[in-house]
Amino acid sequence: MSSPYRAIFAAPGTKGFSAAGLIGRLPISMVGVGILTMISEMTGRYAMASALTGTLALAAAFIGPLVSRLVDQYGQRRVLRPATLVSTAAVTGLVLAAANGLPDWTLFVFAAVAGCVPSVGSMVRARWTELYRDSPRELHTAYSFESVIDEVCFIFGPILAIGLSTTWFPEAGPVIAAGCLLVGVWLLTAQRSTEPAPHPRSPDADRASALRSPGLQVLTATFVATGAIFGSIDVSTLAFAEEQGSKSSASFILAIWAAGSCIAGIVFGLLHLKGKAERRWVLGICAMAVSMIPLLLAGNLPFLAVALFVSGLAIAPTMITTMALIESHVPRAKLTEGMTWISTGLAVGVAVGSSVTGLVIDAAGAQRGFVVSISSGVAAAAVAFAGYRRLTRPAQGEEPASDGDVGDSSSEERTGHVA
Repeated sequence: MSSPYRAIFAAPGTKGFSAAGLIGRLPISMVGVGILTMISEMTGRYAMASALTGTLALAAAFIGPLVSRLVDQYGQRRVLRPATLVSTAAVTGLVLAAANGLPDWTLFVFAAVAGCVPSVGSMVRARWTELYRDSPRELHTAYSFESVIDEVCFIFGPILAIGLSTTWFPEAGPVIAAGCLLVGVWLLTAQRSTEPAPHPRSPDADRASALRSPGLQVLTATFVATGAIFGSIDVSTLAFAEEQGSKSSASFILAIWAAGSCIAGIVFGLLHLKGKAERRWVLGICAMAVSMIPLLLAGNLPFLAVALFVSGLAIAPTMITTMALIESHVPRAKLTEGMTWISTGLAVGVAVGSSVTGLVIDAAGAQRGFVVSISSGVAAAAVAFAGYRRLTRPAQGEEPASDGDVGDSSSEERTGHVA
């Protein structure tokens, strides 16, 4: 591990909460795929399986910010443990309902309740922020490390879930995922020394959502379109691989895509970039949009794999810069909620992008599904450009989570980057 990464783990407790966060975050990429595989294995009803995973994703998108808002107010331990118990109980109920052939509506109820799963990644990032709030260089590296962990989870999580459900028993994927979530959250919340202090709301305090911040609105709206990119690529790649006669190659190709992002995140964490973070963020969104074009030209699986690897190089740096901008646009008392809104935007976008792409593929073939990816990239770039002024507008009201952009060394450039 390079020295900047060693440096961030010098602080007491960092290795512990990072390890716990990895265990607790892995299930986020396992539960949906595990349910999809379980239902398709047990019933062969792919439409039903897709509808359940969509219900879970949308429920998590809307309940997640509420859970994170309570975390900001009452602390991680008091909120995450009950929320995790409810979520794991709901996943268990869904598994039992499916195994015993209960009516379909019961599965949807359990899937919706399971959506209260906490955003473990946001909780871990909040701990890094608490530790290195006054050390922009270390915080930039910590955010980079977390983006790499995200990619590792999304590389191995689905593979693990599918493997468990297809080689062991159908319910294995969701059951193991729920168990990992429970263990990871319990280990994370047991570490009180690094837990961010709660911010109880006084009667006259601002009770508005963090989403009232104009800057956060721009970031979230952009990531709805970005999520549509991710969702469309997942579905299009699977369908394209099936058309090419090698459906099993889809998971390998998607892993290459995530690997590109992982490598870019590692390198980005070693850099100490200067200049405005807002400008880097817009550039990253545009790079993602442009990198979608070669996908439409892919005529075989090797070409698609290379094109996806290249497009993945823009993902992690953009996500890292996004987290830095959230720090500048959200009050300290609402930081966890602010980070979770980005996940919400992505989840909504993935659900929409997947659905639209499926319709396009049914009508025009797998390769045309990448048209949705390109269109989503254009939409993301358009929102980013339209909202650029909001990102650079001075703060009004509450103290932001950070006095400047992570990774920017110029105090003049940091002035006025909060809204």
